[in-house]
This record gives sequence, C-alpha cells and structure tokens, in this order.
Amino acid sequence: MRATSTGQRLDITRAPLAERSTLAEDVRDGLTRPFKELVPKHLYDARGCELFDEICTLEEYYPTRTERAILTAAAADISDRTGAIELVELGAGSASKTRVLLDAIDADGRLERYVPFDIAEAVVRPTALAILGEYPELGQVHGVVGDFISDLDLIPEPATAAPRILALLGSTIGNFVGVERAALLSGITSLLRPQDRLLLGTDLVKDPAVLEAAYNDRRGVTAAFNLNLLEVINRELDGDLPVENFEHVARFESDLDWVEMRLRARAPCQARIGALNLEVDFVAGEEMRTEISAKFTPARIEDNLAAAGLEIERIYTDAGDLFALTLARPAA
Repeated sequence: MRATSTGQRLDITRAPLAERSTLAEDVRDGLTRPFKELVPKHLYDARGCELFDEICTLEEYYPTRTERAILTAAAADISDRTGAIELVELGAGSASKTRVLLDAIDADGRLERYVPFDIAEAVVRPTALAILGEYPELGQVHGVVGDFISDLDLIPEPATAAPRILALLGSTIGNFVGVERAALLSGITSLLRPQDRLLLGTDLVKDPAVLEAAYNDRRGVTAAFNLNLLEVINRELDGDLPVENFEHVARFESDLDWVEMRLRARAPCQARIGALNLEVDFVAGEEMRTEISAKFTPARIEDNLAAAGLEIERIYTDAGDLFALTLARPAA
C-alpha cells in the first residue's frame, strides 16, 4: 500500500514504512558489523539537509557550482534534444540546480510536470510547494517520499506519451557501490521508454588533494554534517552516543577511486541505543564509515550505463574536467 495526498496541482506519495529500510534496521545492522558502518541516506534529516546546502556553497566544494555551470551551459541543448515535458528527479533536495533545467523546458513552452523524489517528506513537500509557486504554468508537481533502492515503483506513470527526463544529479550515484549501484541503474532503466532519457551527474577522478579538500572544509561544515548523523540516532532511537567523542575523517582511497567519510572515536566509549536494546563499544581510534563517494572516468560511466542497458547520447563537462553530466537513453 502507498499513501497519497492530493491537491489541485500537488500530489505527495509516501512509501509505507513497512516496505522501507528503517533507521532502526540500518543502525542495528551497521553497528553490529565487525567494521561499523552507517547508511548515508540517514545523514539527510532536516538539519542534515540544511548543512548540506551550506556545504554546497563552500569554496572547497566544487561539485555543486561546477554542475550548475554545466547545466546552465547545456540546459537549452538538453531540452531541445529530449523534447521533454516532464522531469523526474531522484534526490531532489531543495532543487536548487534543477531550476536551471526547469527554466529551459519552461522557456520552450513544454513544462507540464515535475516529480521530486527524496527520502524525507520534510524535504519533498517544501520543494514541491516552492516549485509550484515559481512556475505558475506548471500543471502538476507529484512528490514522492521514499528510498531509491526499494521505492522506484512509486514514481508515477508518464503523464502523456511525450518524453520525460529522469535526473540523478549531484553525483548521488557515487554513494552506491557494487550491486546497489547496478540495481539502481537497472531500476531506472526499467522506468524509461525509448523516448525518455536519464540525466546523470558524476564527479570525475582528479587530484586527490582537490577531492580531500572538498570533504574537509576549513569551516568544519562537513564535519558537522557527518556528526549530525549521531544526533539523528540519539534523537530517533533513544541513543546516548557521545557526539563530542567522535571526529570527522575523510580521505581518498586511490585503489578504489572513492572518498570515504568516517567518524573516529577519540577515546574508548560505550553507547546504548535504547530503542534497539543495543549496547555498542568503541575503542580509541575506531572508525565507522558513514558515506562513500565514488569518482568516475568517462570509460567507467559508459561501462556502468551499458551494464544497465543504457547508451550515452552526450556527455557534458567543464573545462577542467572536474564533473560530468551524461545524457543517456535505453540501448537499442
């Protein structure tokens, strides 16, 4: 079952909690592993989203401004190439970059529906309402509250036979590795008709110093974003994780071509997660992984897409080859 609330121009569909991986399940699983690990989607509660929006404005964090510049240069071409009337966005957040593409489709007189998909209704609803207010000619916004891995089926059917774009921006695909990335891309492919397109954002492999600086900003905003995950667990699961005893760590793993974010215990400690009846011990220096952000080469982008039944129509990038936007279609 799914829950849907309907307004004249706004729909919100929510995935039932029973069908989603919950915070409790993820924390129990992650904190009882030999190498502790937490799922990155839980970084994005309301406070986490605020902090991430701040990260996106930082001098060291090049991906957001670079992707926006690429979108600004390419949006008209993307609109012309696709003829899309509808945009579905996975991980919509506040849709700050998305407006560039919406503007281009709207300028062509074709914008009919926007579908923001994200993990929290506290993110989806205000984004949906803001877009409705900014685009008075837009026929509908249909928000989806759910998880990429399990809830892609909640994305509404295309409004018409006209093309639509499914966008996964911000290098979100880099947070998924192995079978999860393959499953996500295959799930996306299953939603695409021959006339539809995927617009995929990927951060490219580059100087490790540039990569590590992006995740270790001088103001400590990324550290606060990472540590906020412990606050989420304490608040939602009656935990007493000593936030002050942990420090943010981020480094580029050159053999894997990804940046790992971790939280490191400064001193030995024990924490209790009341809602799980779980006690967890940390030794001094012990780290738990909170996020992986994979970096790509053009060849790897092509290989990942081909494995999911997609072929590249065009790759847009910046002069410094920092970031790429790939427009892909279902393979013939």
